[in-house]
Amino acid sequence: MKKFRKVLDGLTTSSPGGSTVGSPSCGSAAGTPTAAAPTPREIDVLETLVSENFQLCKTVRHGFPYQPTALAFDPVQKILAIGSRSGGVRILGRPGVDCFCQHESGAAVLQLQFLINEGALVTACADDTLHLWNLRQRRPAILHSLKFNRERITFCHLPFQSKWLYVGTERGNTHIVNIESFVLSGYVIMWNKAIELSTKTHPGPVVHLSDSPKDEGKLLVGFESGTIVQWDLRAKKTDFRIYYDEAIHSASWHHEGKQFMCSHSDGSLTVWNLRNTSKPVQVTFPHGKIQKDGKKESCKPILKVDYKTSRNSEPFVIFSGGLSYDKAGRRPTLTIMHGKAITVLEMDFPIVEFITLCDTPYNNEVQDPFAVVVLLEKDLIVVDLTQSNFPVFENPYPMDVHESPVTCTAYFADCPPDIIPVLYSIGAKHKKTGYSQKEWPVSGGMWTLGSHTYPEIIITGHADGSIKFWDASAITLQMLYKLKTSKVFEKPKQSEGRASELVDEDPFAVQMVSWCPQSRIFCVVGISAHIILYRFSKYDANTQIVALEVRLQCESEDVISPSENENNPCFSEPRSGSHSPQPHQQHPASPGGGTPEGVKDSALCLKVKDRVVRVPPGYQAELVIQLPWLDGEPPQQISSLDINSAYGLLALGNCNGLAVVDYMQKSLLLCMSTLDLYGAADPYQRLTRSPRRNRQSTSDVCMRGLSNFYSDSKKRIRTSYQSLTELSDNQQSVDMERSKSPTSDHVNGHCTSPTSQLCSAGKPRIPTGPEGPRLARRGPGRPPFRKAQSAACMEISLPVSHTEGYASRRAMLQQLHGVAMYSHDEHHTTCWSERESRENSFSRSRSSSVSSIDRDTKEAITTLQFGESYGRKGDALPTPCLWVGTSLGVILLVPVSIPTDQDERMEEPVTIGPCGTVLMLKGSVLRFGFLDCVGALIQSPYEVWRDPNAPEDPDRPRKRKLVHHSPSSSQDACGEGHLAVVCSERQAKVFLMPSQSCLFVHNITESSFVLRADVVSVSNSVCLACFCANGHVMTLSLPSLRPLMDVSYLPMTDMRIARTFCFTNGGQALYLSSPTEIQRMTYSQEMYDNLQEMLGELFTPIETPEAQNRGFLKGFFGGTAHTFDREELFGEAAAGKGSRSLAQHIPGQAGVEGMKVAASGAVGELARARVALDERGQRLGELEERTALMMTSAESFSKHAHELMLKCKDKKWYQL
Repeated sequence: MKKFRKVLDGLTTSSPGGSTVGSPSCGSAAGTPTAAAPTPREIDVLETLVSENFQLCKTVRHGFPYQPTALAFDPVQKILAIGSRSGGVRILGRPGVDCFCQHESGAAVLQLQFLINEGALVTACADDTLHLWNLRQRRPAILHSLKFNRERITFCHLPFQSKWLYVGTERGNTHIVNIESFVLSGYVIMWNKAIELSTKTHPGPVVHLSDSPKDEGKLLVGFESGTIVQWDLRAKKTDFRIYYDEAIHSASWHHEGKQFMCSHSDGSLTVWNLRNTSKPVQVTFPHGKIQKDGKKESCKPILKVDYKTSRNSEPFVIFSGGLSYDKAGRRPTLTIMHGKAITVLEMDFPIVEFITLCDTPYNNEVQDPFAVVVLLEKDLIVVDLTQSNFPVFENPYPMDVHESPVTCTAYFADCPPDIIPVLYSIGAKHKKTGYSQKEWPVSGGMWTLGSHTYPEIIITGHADGSIKFWDASAITLQMLYKLKTSKVFEKPKQSEGRASELVDEDPFAVQMVSWCPQSRIFCVVGISAHIILYRFSKYDANTQIVALEVRLQCESEDVISPSENENNPCFSEPRSGSHSPQPHQQHPASPGGGTPEGVKDSALCLKVKDRVVRVPPGYQAELVIQLPWLDGEPPQQISSLDINSAYGLLALGNCNGLAVVDYMQKSLLLCMSTLDLYGAADPYQRLTRSPRRNRQSTSDVCMRGLSNFYSDSKKRIRTSYQSLTELSDNQQSVDMERSKSPTSDHVNGHCTSPTSQLCSAGKPRIPTGPEGPRLARRGPGRPPFRKAQSAACMEISLPVSHTEGYASRRAMLQQLHGVAMYSHDEHHTTCWSERESRENSFSRSRSSSVSSIDRDTKEAITTLQFGESYGRKGDALPTPCLWVGTSLGVILLVPVSIPTDQDERMEEPVTIGPCGTVLMLKGSVLRFGFLDCVGALIQSPYEVWRDPNAPEDPDRPRKRKLVHHSPSSSQDACGEGHLAVVCSERQAKVFLMPSQSCLFVHNITESSFVLRADVVSVSNSVCLACFCANGHVMTLSLPSLRPLMDVSYLPMTDMRIARTFCFTNGGQALYLSSPTEIQRMTYSQEMYDNLQEMLGELFTPIETPEAQNRGFLKGFFGGTAHTFDREELFGEAAAGKGSRSLAQHIPGQAGVEGMKVAASGAVGELARARVALDERGQRLGELEERTALMMTSAESFSKHAHELMLKCKDKKWYQL
């Protein structure tokens, strides 16, 4: 613990051009010299946080595994494993048991094999490597790896209770691996020995391996070409060979081992009997009907078949695929044949894999299947086979996070304890029905509610306009409540014209959310430049939604000038009333009606329902704020939002300016351009500029500024975040582009050359020719957003080299954006370009004296926050204020005067107006935070929730109950005032209010920029947490801004992570690691220490079920049922060692955290061994002493016995 003291001797006098960015002191109003120094004041803050309080690690991953490839199930432990294309493995058990593992190579997982009831898992990856995972620890680790060098792995099979793994390869060979030592056996089944010598063609890769239920010494090998061989492992020869015309995809044994079934590429199923393998016993085309000409329909391949017997009914034949080609548009199907009944289950997504769950793990017993786990491309379902209608089980895991693509996230820790039960009770009324009544069959593992838990809620916004509230307490995730924002609007109509582009895709996509858990007021920012305000109620109601139109839009060719005529605020009136003498003109509610170029009028992107609607309990819409089209130009996206329930105010901003709405009176208080907010205190001497010749869209200015304040030699490059659903992890195109520009200077994935040019960039195109992708600007008539990609629109400002050319800029932009773009449910590549505009060209002449700031037409509002503060330097008491941060690093304070009486609050107007207070930072402002003078966090005031639709009680009139968090009473030493923490993309500063003196300043990064920042509570204290574009996560102490942690967490940040990353209290954070998964992490040492307790146990000791007694007659007539000793055949003594050049053994590397656990475990084992050794020595010493005593006693006994013998030697028996 350190105690920081800062004595303020005065404020540094500012030059007329503004205070120096990065200087330790900042003037109260840049451009105006400070008149007098304030009274010296001593700030005494006891900081308790040190570096040892921080430790960064991933905690748990939620959602559906992205791009799944493999599936496995342990029937004894009852846990499920899913492999993915990116090398990830998710292991699932009972709710709460959810573990994520990642292969360091990132190679796709081809196949998974559980060591049943052994607590281990074998993974086969696309890089031809086998891995053995230890599941007997809460965080699984790799024990062994085996890398194949000359052959590619195609199929693996591990018999139950065997330590020998069969591995089939692309060359048609079958190798055998010892699971315990993870080394190859010298026993190999070569393809040329498996087939007849007369066969002239290669049988193809091995696609199936399984041991016969009748005799474990017989191995069934299936080759892709249609060849099937049963190999006698003892005799090392084939029992029979089957040559079939159609390619084989899978095979499945009958439990008696007398016949098996195969699925083929022509959509047929064949049954083969071991007595006669010359031809199949049965050939069926389940979905192939006979046409009029007598020929069968051509069918798609049956990719997998399971043949399972049942005690009390006919056998089950379950397979995927096999539909006829003629039926176009049919969805993927799973077919269940039970006796003569054929049931076809249509799936929403393609089937990746399925597994039939049976009561027994033994393959030579009656299987009695009870469920089928079906892994789809974007879902996981389990079908109940015990009921005739085959219902599905209700999935307890949060697999529907991506039901509609996630476009934004919010994370709230330590919520009010009553909010989760309330949301759950409301959401439970809308749950689906028709599920199976049986318990979820994947019930393995153990999980208990840890002691370090508190209420946590995650909110996700989606492309279809839906909002989901999730209970995230105790590192689990459970759906609480779903809200559909599209119900507020009329259904958009399809129409022609450029305005219809908003209607065609995702007009309701959620861009940003703001939630006050205490007052339960919720705000949603949509892609169509609208804001919806919701209040929570436990009762249903009939309501009419009030729509308010805010014309927060300026001409794209605005002349930045001190002229009063050009800087007037552009006010507008609500549709519900009049705020101006001018009558409000009704406008069409949707651009679908057409917005001709010549019509100088406004149109709204969406039409709000103008009738009384019945709303159910839950969140009910009260007010909709919309930004209209003006003069044929679309509205700019809303970049910042804040709402305060105690004040009853809502503030919004974009690249045009700021608007403040009184949502209690449903009126617009302020609508002003950013330049007008400065008044006479503009820190930049911006010059008058003539209009351009042609109209230019302002769409290159996106929703959130991350701009940099550069010198004369630097300009800005602006890009847009693409859709979170369209981002790909494919780096091949990026690497291709990098190779085109060997001279470019990349630092952390971004160009950092000393000179740069003004460039407006849009989406990268897919390379279609030798020149690669071309970037073009949007034409004058294009809207600034399309479909869901605009829901993640963001502005990034980076320096770009003037000499490196387009190739390196493309490489950088592709590295930021990704190339392959996936739409919601279809993996189609979207490619669109934006037309070049001559007015944006680099050849435009400019005076060298004009700064880069003068070249920016717009200054975006990047962050807003209401709070009790000092709007002016001379204020004695804190008053309601609005803090405004801009993309140029400027902080503006806007005082607000609010009537205190409840009746007056609903009638008297709220007055608001800029006061000219300006503070400066380097880079775009991202976050505000307020501390009292002893370092405690000051929360914004709020209104205690009250149900707006509750019945009136005449005895107890309803009144607003406000909670104000005043500064701590223990700050007598420093008197009144508070500390303001401001973080930008480059810098963090702490100001003392009301003197507006800069106490501390810290330059966070020079080579990159901050994407997310927040003032959070950790270990009963507060700190500033930052996430940078280069993947670093940093924490700074408050108020001294001393670096506490700086960890390179992610090697390269993609836009999905950057857009969805968010911090919360308790040292936690989350981001969208893939389009379908939420990754949670912690940077708190306390939570890291307790993480093992919070995670679930994957392995629980369970006795393996005993095999059924076959009986004498069945054993006698059933063939050879004697035990098969694989060790005698595959062991080193009998088969020798495998080829070292074929496969390389790699010892397990469990990663940093696993190494720590292993190291601590090893130290503990050594200590225990040392203690045991000491105890053993002590016991040996005691044993030696006892042995000596026993020897002495034995000698004494022998002596006495000899004396007695001599004494009685000559005596008769009757003399004794």
